[in-house]
Amino acid sequence: MSLKKDILWRVGIIYLGFLCFGIWIIIKIVYLQTFEREKWKEEARKVLLKNVTIPSNRGNIYTADGRLLATSIPYYQIRMDMKSPALTDRVFYGKVDSLALCLYKLFRNESSKSVNDYKQDLIAARKRGERFYMVKNRVNYIQLQELKQFPIFRNGRYKGGLIVIQKDMRVRPHENLAARFIGFTTQTNISVGIEGAYNQQLAGTQGISLKQKLPGNVWMPVKDNNEVDPKDGMDVYTTIDINLQDVADKALRQQLINQEADHGTAVLMEVKTGRIRAIVNLGKDKSGNYRELQNYAVAESMEPGSTFKLPVIIAALEDGYIDLHDTIDTKNGILNYYDIVIKDENYWKGGSGKITLKHAFEVSSNVAMVKVITGAYKGREHHFIDRLYNMRLNEKLGIEIKGEGQPYIKYPKDKLWTGISLGMMSHGYELELTPLQLLTFYNAIANNGKMVKPRFADEVRFHGRRIKNVDTEVLDHSVCSKSTLQKARMLLKGVVENGTAKNLKVPDIKIAGKTGTSQIYNVASGSYKSEHGTRYQASFVGYFPADKPKYSCIVVISNPTKDIYHGNEVAGPVFLEIARKVNALDFEQQLQLNNDAPLIADLPYSKDGLKSELSIVTKELDVKIEQKDSNADWITTAKKDNSIETREKKMLPNLVPNVVMMGAKDAVYLLENKGLKVVVKGRGSVRNQSIPPGSRIRKGDIIELEMSFL
Repeated sequence: MSLKKDILWRVGIIYLGFLCFGIWIIIKIVYLQTFEREKWKEEARKVLLKNVTIPSNRGNIYTADGRLLATSIPYYQIRMDMKSPALTDRVFYGKVDSLALCLYKLFRNESSKSVNDYKQDLIAARKRGERFYMVKNRVNYIQLQELKQFPIFRNGRYKGGLIVIQKDMRVRPHENLAARFIGFTTQTNISVGIEGAYNQQLAGTQGISLKQKLPGNVWMPVKDNNEVDPKDGMDVYTTIDINLQDVADKALRQQLINQEADHGTAVLMEVKTGRIRAIVNLGKDKSGNYRELQNYAVAESMEPGSTFKLPVIIAALEDGYIDLHDTIDTKNGILNYYDIVIKDENYWKGGSGKITLKHAFEVSSNVAMVKVITGAYKGREHHFIDRLYNMRLNEKLGIEIKGEGQPYIKYPKDKLWTGISLGMMSHGYELELTPLQLLTFYNAIANNGKMVKPRFADEVRFHGRRIKNVDTEVLDHSVCSKSTLQKARMLLKGVVENGTAKNLKVPDIKIAGKTGTSQIYNVASGSYKSEHGTRYQASFVGYFPADKPKYSCIVVISNPTKDIYHGNEVAGPVFLEIARKVNALDFEQQLQLNNDAPLIADLPYSKDGLKSELSIVTKELDVKIEQKDSNADWITTAKKDNSIETREKKMLPNLVPNVVMMGAKDAVYLLENKGLKVVVKGRGSVRNQSIPPGSRIRKGDIIELEMSFL
């Protein structure tokens, strides 16, 4: 074969190979376009497109009267794309000194970094080529607006590398006050308090947005028919009265400090409705300060001690085994009960001798209780426990707040039942209840026998519109007969009038209740002794006013260490202080309602509003004005002896302004300019607004204004 033919043959083979390869490529393209089109479109979509979750605005938590307890405040992360193609070295190195100086001036009260520190950090990040360099975390809205005008940053996202990421931070305006009641939620599904109980309503619904990947690893939103807008969370209005909460917090905190106790709780409940008006849980942290560490009222099950004598007496009264005038011989106040010794508090004085059952309850005689209950129920122990079960003392309350402790009242067939169990239970040992469960029982006695579930919320609203009312739930219409109920209330009054709580007998308010002093069981030692000696729990539970109960309350203080541990001395004073201040606040509110009239008759009544309009009226009427903020456009007014004082009406961006005391015209003008839809009910000045001041503005929300004349 000639050389020419050999070359042609080889070229032909190569040509044929390329031809076959080209045909194969065409066939493959046709195959992919025809049969695997959807598959590869989906793969491309995964690489270039992604669904991004859009967080919803979490709802607020309010007190019963609309004061803010918890809200979400936006803050911003400021990051910088050091590799942005449009951010040139000339711009960066030419302005980095100025940027560092501006950052220092803006954040000098929040950071210890110097101007040079900012400069060196920025240059180092530039050299590393960081795409997401953290400049500053938790920047507020006002700081953000100033920061956007800084050198380099004023060039924007691409030319200046500025990246702004908005996040929401949950804050409590009253800080530690009622913190454990308000609660929190975490990403690991841990949720407590109101935040956890109403998480579904507060959280709202997240949205979904489609984003497309562009060069430079930038994701840009694109229009998609399947896009879902986020739905804002609802607002929860609790039963808490912040004034009463503050009263209870201060009273309990001071006593914990005085007694150097481990922890304590105080709960104030409305008798008729079961509304929790105040709930305080304070524990000592590692620094020795008292903070809201755990919800002891809801979660901590402990032996109640003498406060459990009330349901014990009621059980025996209902079964007809005893009456209040029966006599018991307590002798010298010491009783050898199997292998243990039962003592009364006054045993060292020789005991009480023969006393009536009524007086035995008033002085909290352990010996009398053991003798009466063992005498009545020995051999019939199950009747006693059944009676306690009938009063729902072995059942959880079923409250919406998570973490409720399990009540423990054992039955005679249980493995842990022993020969001394009946006698020990008669004065509050070998059983467990939480403070809230015990309070609920006492509240039933105050409420004519009707047991209502404690409730922590009044209603749920969405953009100011009521969505759900939380009604009072009755757990038991009658925990005992009417005759027994009257005797029980007589006993509780007697404790304060003649018994262990005589130190709570005061002229301004009548209290009924029961003291409790119990030893704390030490699991490590298997006894009531510890390496530091015996630890005690002091408690007082009852209601006031004694004749017409409006509130019930429980105070429990664990391990006071100042050699004072009795319920009347440790917990009783806290109860009394709460009762007196609550009663005083109620009285002041009534006075305010009865005296809601102008104090100065010769000065005209003025509404909050525009300063220019007020000036015209006051000039015409020759009324003197004292201006505290001369440059303010919107003002609040207050009457003085011979003049009207004006101050600037503070209004923050993105927050609902306070329009109470304003006229309808000014209020509507302000609110509608904020993007709200206003419904006015009545005439005169604004008395109440459905969306509380300080709430985040959501465009299109409906806000109802209740005027002074309906």
